[in-house]
Amino acid sequence: MTELDTGVPHSARVWNYWLGGTDNFPADRAVGDEFAKLYPDIVVVARSSRAFLKRAVTFLAGEAGIRQFLDLGTGIPSAEHTHQVAQAIAPDAQVVYVDNDPLVLAHAHTVLSAEAVYVDADVRDPASVIASSGLDLAQPVGLILMNILGHIPDLDEAVDVVGTLMQTLPSGSYLVTADGTNVVDGPAFEAAIAVWNANAPLSYHLRHPDELARFLDGLEVLDPGLVPCASWRPAGDEQRPTDEYGAVARKP
Repeated sequence: MTELDTGVPHSARVWNYWLGGTDNFPADRAVGDEFAKLYPDIVVVARSSRAFLKRAVTFLAGEAGIRQFLDLGTGIPSAEHTHQVAQAIAPDAQVVYVDNDPLVLAHAHTVLSAEAVYVDADVRDPASVIASSGLDLAQPVGLILMNILGHIPDLDEAVDVVGTLMQTLPSGSYLVTADGTNVVDGPAFEAAIAVWNANAPLSYHLRHPDELARFLDGLEVLDPGLVPCASWRPAGDEQRPTDEYGAVARKP
């Protein structure tokens, strides 16, 4: 098993800290606190993002009838993550988590169960992701890309990754995606992101919603469209709108 380096901040553990979890260490909390001093809304962003994921997966497993989920760059699954939400509605739902970070994969040994599968693959290699997923490509899939595409610096490359994945999946599949933006409180968020990029090995890049909309090209975007995560079909669990936009779209 890969040994965890707890002295270096890690995005999955910092995100876990902002969500109020316990799978984090002093280095994670230190950069998380420094980030939050510059951009206090990051805690709202994290919790709004998780609530959006819950609502989107609830829709897919319920009304849309999806029984296969492919969650890329998932980090460390915690409360109300994809497999828990989907299987609470449809116990036979299959969930495959994908990450290629050795720290996450090492930590995965403590969270793997019969309810989900963890695969070592790189989102930038869509063919490898699909091949290693073990999913039945004759049946629709719910593709989850939450806060992962911002880690791909080149927008065109990120768009190509999403396009290739969705082209491989059958008609009736869905995309759930959300990433950080720079339109609500852009300067503060950009300043905090600069702190993150100076302290962590994996950089992140905020994008305007017009850029994020390119991930949805060729898909049927569900109402209310690409919106702040808190505004996507709110159900009483929403935070106020912040700089993260999300959408759910169907492959025709």
